Amino acid sequence: METVAGKKVLITGAAMGMGKLYAELAVREKAGAVVLWDINQAALDQTVAELKAAGGTVFAYTVDVSSLEDIEKTAAQVQREIGDIDLLFNNAGIIRGKYFWDHDNRRDIWATMAINSLAIMYIARAFIPAMITGGRQSRIINIASAAGTVSNPRMSVYCGSKWAAIGWSDSLRLELQQAGHHHVKVTTVCPSYISTGMFDGVKAPLMTPILTPETVVNRVWKAMKIGKPLITMPWTVRLAMFTRGVLPLSVWDVIADKVFKIYSSMEHFKGGRN
Repeated sequence: METVAGKKVLITGAAMGMGKLYAELAVREKAGAVVLWDINQAALDQTVAELKAAGGTVFAYTVDVSSLEDIEKTAAQVQREIGDIDLLFNNAGIIRGKYFWDHDNRRDIWATMAINSLAIMYIARAFIPAMITGGRQSRIINIASAAGTVSNPRMSVYCGSKWAAIGWSDSLRLELQQAGHHHVKVTTVCPSYISTGMFDGVKAPLMTPILTPETVVNRVWKAMKIGKPLITMPWTVRLAMFTRGVLPLSVWDVIADKVFKIYSSMEHFKGGRN
């Protein structure tokens, strides 16, 4: 896929942060339609105004992606009003940074799993049948996290939600290949901490700089076009995955805690925009 020109692009969590950056790239490459989903109406209105001023064909929907009813209703509306989606960016996400026993069942545990794990499945399920039957080059990009590859204190529920996201996303990729739907490709994205406001107060582990949103978005955009199946960034994410896989867990715990400082990276987490 050389360009997204003429493609219909849907982005969740699109009113600000990385979602907005994906939308800006889509407008810049003259996407046929840029569809924005977000729960923040005020921020969504501002982003729509900016993107239309830049020449984009933009459609906005206020959606609570923790609600299956909201997802199904809005997805049907998109298909009626705009048509089949070619590129789906499952970007929306939240984090709760505290010990597991300090989580509230609904506000923290249910919300994290609903938005980070279930929503991406529900949204993909709504649009993938048309991607399969349409025969066009299509993409599903699922924004997971390095937290789905390495356990970390004060992130238990978040880690769980991202482990689920990674397992489902890569299994979907294999299912599409096995069924012969090679025109629909899935990219699973696993970045470390990003300076979006969600991770205010975190301390970067050894040799693992906090990434800028622009760096992540630009890499994802390029990988999406070629249908790359997995992106991890920075390189130390893969190093941690390999090291944890080959060492006894007790040895890995010492290295992760005392050397890489992964296990203390959330000690001063403040949180911010979700």
